[in-house]
Amino acid sequence: MLRARGKAKPGILKTMTMLTLTAAVAVSLTGCGKPDGNASATPNAQKPVTLKMMHNWTNPNVDNEIFKARIKQFQDENKNITIEVEEVPSNQYPTKLQTQATGRTLPDMAVFQPRAALRPYVEAGLLMPIDEILDNWKDILPKEALEAYSINGKHYAVPAKLTYADVIYYNKELLAQVGYKEFPKTYTEFVNMVKKLKAANITPIVVGNKDRWPLQSSFMSIITDRIAGTGYLEKAAAGEAKFTDPDFVKSLGVIEELTNLGAFNQDINTIDTVQEQNYFLQGKAAMSMTTSTIDAKYRQTNDNGANIGIALFPQVEGGKGNPQTSSGNYQFGLALNADLEKDKDKKAAAYKFLKFFYSNDLYKDLNAKGIIVPAKMELASSANNYMKEMVELNSKGTTTIIDQTLATSVNESLQNGLQAILTKQKTSAQIAEEIQSVQNKLKK
Repeated sequence: MLRARGKAKPGILKTMTMLTLTAAVAVSLTGCGKPDGNASATPNAQKPVTLKMMHNWTNPNVDNEIFKARIKQFQDENKNITIEVEEVPSNQYPTKLQTQATGRTLPDMAVFQPRAALRPYVEAGLLMPIDEILDNWKDILPKEALEAYSINGKHYAVPAKLTYADVIYYNKELLAQVGYKEFPKTYTEFVNMVKKLKAANITPIVVGNKDRWPLQSSFMSIITDRIAGTGYLEKAAAGEAKFTDPDFVKSLGVIEELTNLGAFNQDINTIDTVQEQNYFLQGKAAMSMTTSTIDAKYRQTNDNGANIGIALFPQVEGGKGNPQTSSGNYQFGLALNADLEKDKDKKAAAYKFLKFFYSNDLYKDLNAKGIIVPAKMELASSANNYMKEMVELNSKGTTTIIDQTLATSVNESLQNGLQAILTKQKTSAQIAEEIQSVQNKLKK
């Protein structure tokens, strides 16, 4: 992972030694250097090949634009390989992926989340391992980045970036209006600040939960870690803990308490994440809790970026988690349809594309635009203080996010339950019972 210079930190950053990549590695990563010894990995230049791809890079984020540019460049340089792209909005993508999997109609390449989200597709025999070309990334990606897309000892994709899901961006001027020069260190202080913001007719937190993932991923991942401790979600997913345990009910209770305080925007379930970003940038809310990717828009390319501070969710008194950890996610691994094993030309073309797409150049481009990458490289020379601050903020330890920990059906139950809490239709205890019921069914 990309990191700032200085003393090594624990968590993901701790294991990633900075190094300068050699030209030889860069060449091999582009797929233009020495052959890997697999005859099928060199496409027949005389035979046109068409690969179908599905991704969710639809929002106008800087990383999405870089991904699309990589696809276009590959097309320009490989006229015999056509990439037919289907773009699906993020809020619709998981459902579309599941539907295609059920009908066994997955495209040749599709974006997958790692770990628990990837597992059911692998176990259904729908995806093809890429271990025979994995050496292309052994010198640029650390072990933990590659293992994020490893199931039962086989690798199915490599990540494009490392995203922290729980960054709180805050408007310094609005917080100062209610007497806060620094971000609160404890949850009690945070709640008091929310109350003061409401009293001043300032929306405390804007969330675009139309996509359903923000409250689940950005909020519940780290809130559960703060209260129940690191590793709790993994235990619950394995049946070693229950979602009806007091700690998880208390974690849901944070969302319930904030809802009752009126902490969120009234249209929370009807606006998406792009609308959330615009809402915050227009100064209509004091805080936006979202991913590290948005730093490029909120601060690095914003003339008023100096007025926006960053923080992590505060310590919850009596909680079992480390108050300095953040929730991180290796993202955007393109996995291959298992049917490619039956077509050596398409398989070879897909391998060539993966080598090109996830090359050193991709990580350099993302790095230069202020996006944190999982590669073993130093911050770009162009990195500004905002980027350095983001790396430092997330350098104290990392926990996994819910998306890559819980089974899809359990995660769906959580997302639906959070919306029910927002509309005050159900309590935290009721939602916890529903989630546990779905978890129980996985064992049958």
